[in-house]
Amino acid sequence: MKSLAIIFFTFITFQIFAQSPVGVWKTIDDKTGEAKSEVTITDTNGKLYGKVTKFLRKNTDPNKKCVDCKGAKKGQLVMGMNVVEGLWKEGDQWVGGTITDPENGKEYSCKIKFKNGDTNQLEVRGFLGISLLGRTQTWYRVK
Repeated sequence: MKSLAIIFFTFITFQIFAQSPVGVWKTIDDKTGEAKSEVTITDTNGKLYGKVTKFLRKNTDPNKKCVDCKGAKKGQLVMGMNVVEGLWKEGDQWVGGTITDPENGKEYSCKIKFKNGDTNQLEVRGFLGISLLGRTQTWYRVK
């Protein structure tokens, strides 16, 4: 009976995280199509945060700073920086937060959702004002 409870708990835990963007994601440069970095998304009190945890381009300086960022992020190391902040679940997507582009320091409104319901592909949309004015990247879950 005890082993059955462990199996059930493991299955339920897997199902919950499979339906959530919590985990590690490979980001793709939408201009070049090249793998750029890994971002680890965590859930803190019902809100999602994504931190750069690995650079995938060989020529990226591990001590790269966000020189064009504003406020507390100005001059911060990109490695370890929260680039996705404060998203909450609304229906089949996560909304209401921001995403920072460390390449230019700009911060955008952000929403994310699974691409065509596939929990291994994440559509990440950054925009100004309304969602129609922005761009979307697809991130891929790292297994």
